[in-house]
Amino acid sequence: MARRKSINYPGFKHENPIPNASRIGNILMSSVISGRDPAGGPMPADLDGQVVNVFKQIRLCVEAAGGTVDDIIKVNFWMKDPATGRKALNGEWSKMFPDADARPARHTLTLGANSPTHLTCDFVAVIGG
Repeated sequence: MARRKSINYPGFKHENPIPNASRIGNILMSSVISGRDPAGGPMPADLDGQVVNVFKQIRLCVEAAGGTVDDIIKVNFWMKDPATGRKALNGEWSKMFPDADARPARHTLTLGANSPTHLTCDFVAVIGG
């Protein structure tokens, strides 16, 4: 039996032969998550729509691995314009992690200007115990 387990969930698939996330023991690390519609719809053109979808995908990914959003300990975001996008990001962040005393660590970096998306992210979670 493999020690490492690939995690995938319906509605999201990478073009390359990589899983949506990988888990060893209780540690889960996601691949890059975009703002695509997890229900298979198109990528929203606007930042707000992509932010909403990113948070939906975060939840789907951690739950597919057997965890919850409470297991997430770090999220990295890459945004085209962190200064103007922070309001949309913070709104969804506060909805997913409402307890200010129990939020994951977060880092926001600048995404390349030629990216076809407004933002991407990845996260780390420790599931159980």
